[in-house]
Amino acid sequence: MSEAIYTLEATVRSDKGTGASRRLRHANQVPAIVYGLEKETQNIALAHNKVWQAQDNEGFYSHILTLVIDGKKEDVILKDVQRHPFKPTILHLDFQRVDAKQELHTNVPVHFIGEETALKTGGTVAHTINELEVTCLPKDLPEFIELDISGLELGQTLHISDITLPKGVTSVELAKGESHDLAVVTLHAPKGAAAEEEASDEADAE
Repeated sequence: MSEAIYTLEATVRSDKGTGASRRLRHANQVPAIVYGLEKETQNIALAHNKVWQAQDNEGFYSHILTLVIDGKKEDVILKDVQRHPFKPTILHLDFQRVDAKQELHTNVPVHFIGEETALKTGGTVAHTINELEVTCLPKDLPEFIELDISGLELGQTLHISDITLPKGVTSVELAKGESHDLAVVTLHAPKGAAAEEEASDEADAE
C-alpha cells in the first residue's frame, strides 16, 4: 500500500456540537478528535474523499498514521470510526496520539493462511477471533498477524498461544495467564460425520 494512504491532511476546527458537525459533513468534511499523551483533545476536520479512500485499506485500522494538522505532524492510531447506517459516509473519527517510546495497546487483524487446504477435509472452519489485542512499541506494530491453519485436523482448535507473534509484540490476553489462552479457530467435523461417530461410540458402549 502506498504510504500516502497513511498520511492525512487535517485542519483545526473551533466549532463544536451537532450543528457544526452537520455543516462539516455538508461540506464533504469529516469531524474528528485527536487525544492522548496528556495533551489537550484537539478537534479537527478531514476531507471525506481522502478518508474514504484510506478506510478501504485494512492497514488504515492498524498502521501508525500521520495527521498533518495545519502543517504540524502528529503520529496517531485510529481508535474509532462512526459510519452512516446505510449511506457511504464516514460520520466521525477518533485518533489517539502515539509516542515512539511508549507502548501501544491496540487490535491487529488476524489473517488465516491455508484455509482452502483445511476445508478439503470436508470440515467447517469457525473463526472465534478475527483480531488480536496486543501491546508493542509503535515501530513493532504489525499491519496484520498470520496464522497457518492448513494442517488443522477435524475437531482441532488453535489458541492464541499457537500464533507466532512478531518480535516485540505481546498478546494482552496471554499476559493475563494460561486461563486466557482463548480459542482462535476450530475445524469442525461435518455434521453427518459427527452423528455417525456418536452412534458408533454408543454402539461400542453397548
